[in-house]
Amino acid sequence: MELRHELARRFKEVILNGTFIANTNYRDQLEGLDWKTATKQFDNLNSIAILAQHIHYYIKGVKDAFREGTLTIRDKYSFDFPAIISSDEWEVFLTNFWKDAIEFAQMLEQMPKEKLQEIFIDEKYGTYLLNIESMIEHCYYHLGQIVLLKKYFVVNA
Repeated sequence: MELRHELARRFKEVILNGTFIANTNYRDQLEGLDWKTATKQFDNLNSIAILAQHIHYYIKGVKDAFREGTLTIRDKYSFDFPAIISSDEWEVFLTNFWKDAIEFAQMLEQMPKEKLQEIFIDEKYGTYLLNIESMIEHCYYHLGQIVLLKKYFVVNA
């Protein structure tokens, strides 16, 4: 299997449909989760909704950078989102999250294999490959936080 297809498979594994690494994925954790639980605070930790929005922010931002050749997202804004205050807003967010994740995976599958070794936007960011692998690892990091928060809220419901 070509590396670009393997990267797309690994990305889809953590976001959309896999269970090999973490025995779960974002879709499994977030689909059917009510917006009140998703936005519930525990101490001073980020809510499930904020963590999911944070990951979506990077997926959409890097996807747009792949398409446009400029990186407009900034780390300092990666946790700044308007509050989700209804079930409809939560569902709209999830729809956009899945759509952007699917498009990101498709872009990986279609990316010329030579592109993986090219510099991503600016030399300080490293290669496309480094950024894609970092995206996947970043997703798993926050998926673990979401799983723990969700378990805590279910046990203490």
